[in-house]
Amino acid sequence: MVAPGSEGPTQHQLLSFLQSKSTGHLTSLYSHLVSDVLSDGAPVGGPRLSFANGMWVEQSIPLQPSFKQLITTDLKANIASVDFVNK
Repeated sequence: MVAPGSEGPTQHQLLSFLQSKSTGHLTSLYSHLVSDVLSDGAPVGGPRLSFANGMWVEQSIPLQPSFKQLITTDLKANIASVDFVNK
């Protein structure tokens, strides 16, 4: 989730670590993974996987609307704006 919102050396390091050529590739891969894992919807049977899927961002940091949409739509995650400075 962090790689698509990064740029420059930070993004390069993330892509290198994750062995990916682009943030688009990562987003597509993660989107397919989430869709497959959540496709069943049944309370019993089938594969079960639990994972945290969210992002907490310091409230003073503005996020680009396109990044917010990517996180919530493609990656099916929540974004919470929180006060890391005073709490």
